[in-house]
Amino acid sequence: MQVAEYSKFSGLVHAKHAGKRAPMEVSIEVTHRCPLDCLHCYNNLPMGDSAARTSELTLDQHRLLLDQLQDAGCLWLLYTGGEIFGRKDFPEIYKEAKKRGFLITLFTNGTLISPAIADMLAEWRPFAIEITLYGATRETYEALTQIPGSFDRCMRGIQLLKDRGLPLKLKTVPTTVNRHEVYEMKRLAEEELGVEFKFDSLINPRTDCSQSPLAVRLLPEEVVALDYHDRKKQQEYRRLVERDIAESGQAPDSDQIYSCGGGVAGCAIDPTGKMSICVISHQESYDWRQGSFREGWDTFLLQTRSRTRTRVTRCSDCKLRSVCSMCPANGELEAGDPESPVDFLCEVAHLRAYALGLSVPAHGECPYCPGGAGYAGTMESARRIAAKQIDVGSWQPRERNLLPILQSNQGCGASACGSCATH
Repeated sequence: MQVAEYSKFSGLVHAKHAGKRAPMEVSIEVTHRCPLDCLHCYNNLPMGDSAARTSELTLDQHRLLLDQLQDAGCLWLLYTGGEIFGRKDFPEIYKEAKKRGFLITLFTNGTLISPAIADMLAEWRPFAIEITLYGATRETYEALTQIPGSFDRCMRGIQLLKDRGLPLKLKTVPTTVNRHEVYEMKRLAEEELGVEFKFDSLINPRTDCSQSPLAVRLLPEEVVALDYHDRKKQQEYRRLVERDIAESGQAPDSDQIYSCGGGVAGCAIDPTGKMSICVISHQESYDWRQGSFREGWDTFLLQTRSRTRTRVTRCSDCKLRSVCSMCPANGELEAGDPESPVDFLCEVAHLRAYALGLSVPAHGECPYCPGGAGYAGTMESARRIAAKQIDVGSWQPRERNLLPILQSNQGCGASACGSCATH
C-alpha cells in the first residue's frame, strides 16, 4: 500500500470507528515453533512439537480473527513467532491479511525463505520485513542458533528478498556469544547489503519462566560500552537523558502500572489465541477463542490497562525512563510481578547517564544512586567507558557459563509455568 492509499484507508477506518477505542497495531504470534534453537530466545519451541502445533489457531480461525481486527479498526499488523514460516500455511494467513488492507510487518529469521515465498512476498508486498542476524560469520551465527547450516540458509533468504527489492531491515541481539561481531554485522548490513541495521541488548527470561537466556546476557558495562561505541547512538542517549533530567520536577504522567502503549495503542495475540498487553506479558490473558477480539479489547485489556500502582518503588519517580528498558512485562518475567524493578535494567540506565558525565535526580532508595550499594561500581564502569578503556573492537566471545541459570524463587507467574521443565 502506497502513502496515498494508506492515507485514504486510515481516513476510512477512523471515520467508521469514530468515538470508539480502536487498536492501532496488533502483534500476532502465529507459532512458537522454530527451526533454530537460539540460546537467548524467550519463546522458541522445536518444529516437531506436536502439542504446540495442534494448539495453534487454524487458518479459518485466523480468517475470523482478521475480520474482527478489521471491524475493530486495527491498521497495522506484526506477524512474529517463533518462526512465522514454520507454519506451512503462513503464506495463506498472510495473504488473507493483505486482502483486508492491513499494513503488515514480518519478523523472521530468514532461514525458511524459499524462491516461492520470496515471489509471494514480491506479489503481496509487506510494509516491512525484519530479519535477525545472529553473527557475521558462520561460526558465531551457528554457535548461537545451535543449528548447522542455519547461517547459509539465512544469508540465502536475505539475498532472495534483496533480489526482489523487498523492504528489508536487519537487526541483532548482542550476547556473550556474538558481541565481538555486532559492528561487523552492522558493516555487513549497511555497506555490503545496503539495508538498515539496529541492535538491542535486552534479553529476557523465557515466557515459560525459564531463566536460561540470561546465561548469555551481556554485563551492564558491556551493554553501554557497545552502545557508546557508536557515536550517533551515544549522542542520542545524551539527548534523551538530558531531556529526562530537565523534566525532573514534573509530576509522573500516570499512576497506572502499564504506562506503555499496551492495551491502548495495541496488544498481542499468541499462537493459541490468548490476548495480552504485549508478547512478553503472560501473567494475565484473555482467550479470544472463547469470546471475541472486541470483548477482549474493550473489557479484559481495558481492565488490565486501568490497574493502578499499589506501592512506590525506585522506578516510580525515576527520570531515566527513556533510556531504561524497564516495563511491567520485564518485571513479571524477571522479578515476579509487574511493579518490581529489574535490577539489571536499573544498572544499565544509570550507567548510560553516568558514562555521559550526567547526574541522576534522586528517586528513592536506589542502589545505583549516591549512597547505594552499587553506586561505586557503576561509577567505576562509567569512568572506564568514558575513558574508552573498554575496547569493543578487540572483543572476543566471552567464555560461556556452562552452569544453568537457576529458576528464581519468585518465578515469572506466567500461565505456562507448569511446562517450564519441558522447554
